Amino acid sequence: MSLAGRQPKHTEARAPEAPAVARGNPWLICFKGILIREALRFLLQRGRFFSALVRPLVWLFIFAAGFRSVLGVSIQPPYATYVLYEVYIAPGLAGMILLFAGMQGSLSMVYDREVGSMRVLLVSPLPRWFLLLSKLLATTLVACIQVYVFLAIAWFWDIKGPALGYFTIFPALVLAGLMLGSLGLFLSSMVKQLENFAGVMNFVIFPMFFASSALYPLWRVREASYLLFQVCTFNPFTPAVELIRFAFYAKLDPSSTLLTLGWTALFLGLALWGYNPAKGFVAATGKGE
Repeated sequence: MSLAGRQPKHTEARAPEAPAVARGNPWLICFKGILIREALRFLLQRGRFFSALVRPLVWLFIFAAGFRSVLGVSIQPPYATYVLYEVYIAPGLAGMILLFAGMQGSLSMVYDREVGSMRVLLVSPLPRWFLLLSKLLATTLVACIQVYVFLAIAWFWDIKGPALGYFTIFPALVLAGLMLGSLGLFLSSMVKQLENFAGVMNFVIFPMFFASSALYPLWRVREASYLLFQVCTFNPFTPAVELIRFAFYAKLDPSSTLLTLGWTALFLGLALWGYNPAKGFVAATGKGE
């Protein structure tokens, strides 16, 4: 066959392949990414982990030991017998871990919003309320890990609950953590600069912790000051502590559960409104556009 009879072979040009699209539910992928980010931040910032444990352990090993003989607690629910003071304050110290974790998570929100990473996250196609809830839930789950480490250390200090209590306390920790984290999110939406948030934390964390049932029963507070008793009663941290206290002994306190649910709904609604780019505090500060 002559060369003229040969037909050149033409290769068809192939269109460039489209980039692979991530499969799966985008809502789940987003939540997974936020959860992993919070977990990595927790693991890389080891000082944050130890500082979260030092505070309650100092109260447990030093303060409680010194006041053991003075501040013993008489028989009252959920305790079936007379308990030592360190046994009584253990649930309150677990609540302290959740309180500080919720405020630190809100502090990171202020920081991320200033450097711009949170601004990028908030303008993603997913709804803003879902992003805030994902951030809130991720922070709460990380805080629950810290509480379980604290309970493990307290177990060697002879502060033990029933075996079932270590499972029933988890929903109480999540609900209390969501409430405290929602409060922190609402406060972070009102703060323009990171430096101002440190002052807000001092005016929120310490009054909430000390004016509650975390360190002493409310009946003792009523004997000392009725006004302080009223403040402790209306403190949102008080029902959260009582919810954890009863759940640690595999019991349910309906009043503290309902109050914690109510405060969670209120603070969460305020936080979502505060981060509304059109109406909330973020719109007024210009930080979330």
